[in-house]
Amino acid sequence: MSFSKPGYNIPRRSVAGHEGSWVKSFDPPQESPPTPELLNPTNPVPKFVADTIQGATMSIPNNQRLHLMHGVDLPMWDGRKLGFFLISTPDVPETASGTFPGPTIRVPRGVVFHSYVEAHGQPAHTVHWHGIEPTAMNDGVGHTSMELGEYTYQWQPNHIGSYFYHCHRSTIQHFDFGLYGFLIVEPPDAYDSSDGKNVGGYPRRTAANLEKYPKFRGFVGGNLESGDPHAMTVPYDVEALWVIDDIDSVWREQADHAHQTFPKMGKQPGLDDDFHENDSGSDDFFAFHDYNPDYFVVTGINFPGRVGSTVSIRPGLTIPAALNSGVDGMQISVNARRNQTILIRLLCAAYTKIKVTFPMDVVVIALDGRALGVPPFGRYNQPYTIPAGKPIEMSTAQRIDVLIRAERSINTFAQVEYRHHLSDAFLLNGRIPIIIK
Repeated sequence: MSFSKPGYNIPRRSVAGHEGSWVKSFDPPQESPPTPELLNPTNPVPKFVADTIQGATMSIPNNQRLHLMHGVDLPMWDGRKLGFFLISTPDVPETASGTFPGPTIRVPRGVVFHSYVEAHGQPAHTVHWHGIEPTAMNDGVGHTSMELGEYTYQWQPNHIGSYFYHCHRSTIQHFDFGLYGFLIVEPPDAYDSSDGKNVGGYPRRTAANLEKYPKFRGFVGGNLESGDPHAMTVPYDVEALWVIDDIDSVWREQADHAHQTFPKMGKQPGLDDDFHENDSGSDDFFAFHDYNPDYFVVTGINFPGRVGSTVSIRPGLTIPAALNSGVDGMQISVNARRNQTILIRLLCAAYTKIKVTFPMDVVVIALDGRALGVPPFGRYNQPYTIPAGKPIEMSTAQRIDVLIRAERSINTFAQVEYRHHLSDAFLLNGRIPIIIK
């Protein structure tokens, strides 16, 4: 018995005309399934953005709309333009044409989150809410849930922390080409202005267990069942987002259009698909196993140097509120004052080996969206200190949240070292300014 000559001939019916039932198997899908058990969304962030960002609207109540597959050429540090697939939020003018990375989505813990997503252009796409753990239909894993089409994703976040969202259709290519964005789950009252606080500014809070770190002021202990929205959280005065990424320009040249690596679907999905229909010849299928990045970025900002160099981004770089769910003042380069609590959210979007080295001690409070030492996982882990000069090693899709509180003035750099994923060869050392006055 073999694949080509099975012992039993099992007749298979054609799935043509049944796109609704087999939506995940078509490229592009002819229709999309409805969201099962659609609830009323309670996410307050879209309304807040519409109320505070000039020109922004909320076309669907309490819904975070997204468009995928906005293809555009973006300039690198040397003026060369490379092709990207982008995510946009069409309700916000500054992001309507797409951004790299995609706009940061912030969501309070416990709300019913809806995102109506449209996949503009072909081929098919998904949105995977990395680390959120929704129902299978809303998890956005290509070939497992379904591809878009259009679809209203629905989920409810249960853990305060750092996550991200990305296309999971042709994951290796689409993630590398820019179809991802950061996702932050905040305390339940993060967008509640009833107590007079400025919900679009700082200080803000995040989940942590800092019973053994009294230098971080304002920590609230207690238990999560008490109903206190600040239980097991700490305030922070400054927030920085470091999305570490790398780009192989040869991938952009060889996979120069969206269908380059997509098969032409046959009548029997998985059996008679043609993987060479969309490339330049019968034996020219472009594979992604040979990865050699030559451009390096942090949160969309180029480290301006070639392979083998040590270069810095400039100080004072911030993320506009329109790209950050209406919250103003999120930083890339760190600019703070002495004795402020600084939260740096690290996301490794690179395919190479990454080492991040800080010039001062940092306290790791969360890994992959889960706060260390916070129930129900408190018996298994605790926050820990990484001393100055010791590298933090990161791999693809990993998130690490660290806190800093400096009692003296500092004008220095954190370093992001890129090393080849196979040979371990040095690729680039990118420096990020940290200024504490």
